[in-house]
Amino acid sequence: MTSPAPRGAYGGGSSLSEIGGGGSANLADILERVLDKGVVIAGDIQVNLLDIELLTIKIRLLVASVDKAKEMGIDWWEQDPSLSSGARTREPAEEIERLRDRVAALESRRKEETS
Repeated sequence: MTSPAPRGAYGGGSSLSEIGGGGSANLADILERVLDKGVVIAGDIQVNLLDIELLTIKIRLLVASVDKAKEMGIDWWEQDPSLSSGARTREPAEEIERLRDRVAALESRRKEETS
């Protein structure tokens, strides 16, 4: 019978002091923890010249597993046809439906204008 592993300050099986101090965690454990919990890195870079804003770069980076991202409501890759084969098959059907609605709206507007 096994007992559950103790949970550290970041929800994993070991604390950061164990990771940094040459403890029991290895790179695979750290990667597993990062993908399981997710990491957000945010920052802004702004370049000004004489109080004139020349350039602003906003950086938002999220590193997480696919399951964790879906759990957070992030699933944009499922809608992108270049990344998902399912999106490629859905796209023509959705496009046809959208075009049918547009043609119907144009036909009804034309009927109203001619009558």
